[in-house]
This record gives sequence, C-alpha cells and structure tokens, in this order.
Amino acid sequence: MHQPRRAIAALLAALAVTVFATPSRAAAHPFGDPQTVAISLDATRPDTVHIRWKAGGLDDLTLLGVSLGLLPRDRVMLDGAVFYQASDATAIGPSPRFAEYLLRQISVAGDGETCAGTVRPPTDLAKSGVTLDFDCPAAIGTATVVVRTLTDLNSAYQTLATGPNGERAVYAAGKDTHDWVLGSASAHDTRRSAAAQIGLVVGGSLLVVVLLFLLVRRKQRTKRVAR
Repeated sequence: MHQPRRAIAALLAALAVTVFATPSRAAAHPFGDPQTVAISLDATRPDTVHIRWKAGGLDDLTLLGVSLGLLPRDRVMLDGAVFYQASDATAIGPSPRFAEYLLRQISVAGDGETCAGTVRPPTDLAKSGVTLDFDCPAAIGTATVVVRTLTDLNSAYQTLATGPNGERAVYAAGKDTHDWVLGSASAHDTRRSAAAQIGLVVGGSLLVVVLLFLLVRRKQRTKRVAR
C-alpha cells in the first residue's frame, strides 16, 4: 500500500531535481518584452548624446551571445528554443564583439555629421542594460538616431525608444531611423540664426552707406550743374 506512494514521491523528487538543475528554456521570441533604448543629451556637454540599450529578456541576450560566438551554439535548438542562464549576461557584457555589434547597429548623426561612439562597460547588462556615448563634431539639438539591434537575427524584433520631453518612437525592420529633438532648438540652428541676423545688420548698414554715398555724389553733381 505504501509502495505506490513512495514510488510517486520518488518520481516527483526526481522531476524536481531535473527541473531545477536544467537551465531555463524559452522560445527565442521577438514577440515578448521588447528591447528598449533611452536617448538623451549630456547635461554639461551639448555635443554628446547618450543611448541606453536594454534587451527585452534573457533569452534575447542568449540568442545574441550565440550569434556573436560568445556562447555555445547548442544553447539554441533547431525549433528556436533557447536555454539561457543568468551568467550569460556576464559573459556577453565585457566582450569587444558585443561592443562592436552595438556600434554597428546603433548610430547617431547630428546635422548630417556622424558622431563617434563608445560603449561603457555594463555593470548589470540583464537588469540595467548598457550605455553608449556618442561624441559629435559640434553641439547639436536634433540628432538622427539609427537602431537596428536584434533585427538582424529576426526581422520581427522591435525597439521601444524614449527621448526628452516624453517623446517616444518605435524602431523596427525597415523603420530604423528617427530624428530626436534633444533641446528646444538645435545649436547649429541657433548659430545659423545668429549669423543670419548679423548678416542682415551688416548688409543693412552697408546698404545705408552706399545709399548715402550715392546721395552725396548726386547732390554734388546737382550743384555743379547749377553753377
């Protein structure tokens, strides 16, 4: 009578050990929690743009790690299932390949000029993501930001992006570029406006001088004719 119960208890215990000893498994799904990017202008350096990227789930990081050759290929099954571990983010974060990938897939340009990017070493890639710093040739107020992360692995991936003043956008395959207003007005636009105003003042002054000169000469000619 007790033997069936003991057999069932032993079976349940064996299953429990198997479940907890096996790495977590999930389908590599771009339809889960989306990846995100947060875009901002440096508070003290108007020529520097910060972008914080974060994967939607650990399985996405594992899939990326496998594609970059940082994790074993057998972590992704033929049916798309991914066996991920918490240590995967630790293996991926410090890798130069990961940094190179981010700089290939994310870019920033200001006023048509490309900004040079660097990747900060992430402290907790899974929870906090990673920050990229883009140094631009000059101060900018409007930045053109391109995001193509993970869409090279599956075109169904999307990225939810946030910027200053509550602005939001969605990046996707075929829709990987968006212009972000990082200030009330572009620094280039401000300089151009100032230059235009100076030009108008100088031009106006020169015009007045020329008109006065012509007027004086005309009066002189009129006096000569009168004589």
